[in-house]
Amino acid sequence: MPESTPTPPLVTCPTCGKNHPWTKDNPFRPFCSERCKLIDLGQWAAESYRIPDAAPVQQGDAEE
Repeated sequence: MPESTPTPPLVTCPTCGKNHPWTKDNPFRPFCSERCKLIDLGQWAAESYRIPDAAPVQQGDAEE
């Protein structure tokens, strides 16, 4: 009996939200395409993604 190839898991592209298979054939993982990968890179370059500061500096704290 021949072995069946397991179906690769479906993942959601972080940029466009489209579901696509997680395979080694896609060099842009976790993105679905080069376009989505470049859009995400542009968001990082434009500083659209930021990690919030746990304790923002108050006006009086900066002078001490």
